[in-house]
Amino acid sequence: MTLKIRLGQWSIFFSLIFCVATFIVSCNNIINPPEKLADAKTCLQNYNPNTDYFPNKLTVNYATGFTVEYQKNYKVITVKNPWRDAKTSFQYVLVQCGTPVPTGFDKSQIITVPVNSAISLSTTHLPHFAKLGIADKLLAVSDTKKVNTQAVVENIKAGKIVEVESNGNLNIERVLELNPDVVITYGTGNPQIDSHPKLLEAGLKVAINAEYMETSPLGHAEWLKFTALLFNKDEIAEKIFQETSQKYKAVAAKVKSLKKRPTVFTGFNFKGTWYAPGCKSYAAKYFTDAGADYLCVDNSSGSIPLSFEDVFARAIKADYWLNVSQSWQSLKDAISEDNRYGEFNAVKKGNVYNNNLRVNYNGGNDYWESGTSNPDVVLSDLVKIMHPELLPNHQLIYYQKLK
Repeated sequence: MTLKIRLGQWSIFFSLIFCVATFIVSCNNIINPPEKLADAKTCLQNYNPNTDYFPNKLTVNYATGFTVEYQKNYKVITVKNPWRDAKTSFQYVLVQCGTPVPTGFDKSQIITVPVNSAISLSTTHLPHFAKLGIADKLLAVSDTKKVNTQAVVENIKAGKIVEVESNGNLNIERVLELNPDVVITYGTGNPQIDSHPKLLEAGLKVAINAEYMETSPLGHAEWLKFTALLFNKDEIAEKIFQETSQKYKAVAAKVKSLKKRPTVFTGFNFKGTWYAPGCKSYAAKYFTDAGADYLCVDNSSGSIPLSFEDVFARAIKADYWLNVSQSWQSLKDAISEDNRYGEFNAVKKGNVYNNNLRVNYNGGNDYWESGTSNPDVVLSDLVKIMHPELLPNHQLIYYQKLK
């Protein structure tokens, strides 16, 4: 009888031990997954109003579309020119997690940093995530098929990054399900196209990146810092961009003393209109820095609609023709589309180059993706094309010669 009682007591004791152990394991698995523990470490536990929580500050030197002001526990980004002829600007208050939110700002402008999850609606932003080492923070992109950035492609294949657009239409419900800390997008000023009003209406945090409005390659590339500010990667962004700008200036310096500058024109005739970048566009800046004389029309920073005759009269004797139709792989493709192209001097000499060397299976052109973040490489391509003797060891990365 005594033995039975003792066996029963031991059975109860081991049952209790098993239950407690199971409860502890369950709590660890459900309440504190690794991701949440990692996120929790970024938030401050003991706020000190006298401490500067952003000791490693970045500066904006080339980009004209945004500014940043540092306070002790928050940063204020102002996007000054979000789209052409914009009558508004956007302000984002990036508050260090675990510190008090400053007063006087609209709630929609407050974003807690560092951001731990994001959705990007433009492929031009994706190289930022790779360069800053935060590709794992990306939950979704607009179109997975157009992506070239390797770190993002790998996460797409692994099922870690999904698609939130279909036929150009943003799936707001899907974005809400993913519940990102921020959606990084762009604006055009056209309510029929822009997604940010709907995203804000849905209660999501939205940051508008207006890099495409910049008029210089380095200004365009410096928007890497805009992304970095959201993730508290200020210091690494400053270092990365400094290296890029130094390389760009070193290449540009090689052509400054050249006396002979070849002439170049761009674009192609599309349904009766030939769009050419203006004299103050970032494309024009590229050609100037590459030691070329760009045959532009006016001082616009955007594209100018011209007739075939206008371009023909100006560019028939030009030395080079660049940035033509993405579908052209040879001079035959161009002439078969319009036999008048064959009259251009650049075509007769075979000096026609296109920026479509790196295009993926689904038509995603890496020139418009990683090229925007690597202006030094694009500039090296242009110098190699027009002054090959200056960069004898450089192999074209984004451009190819039409055969």
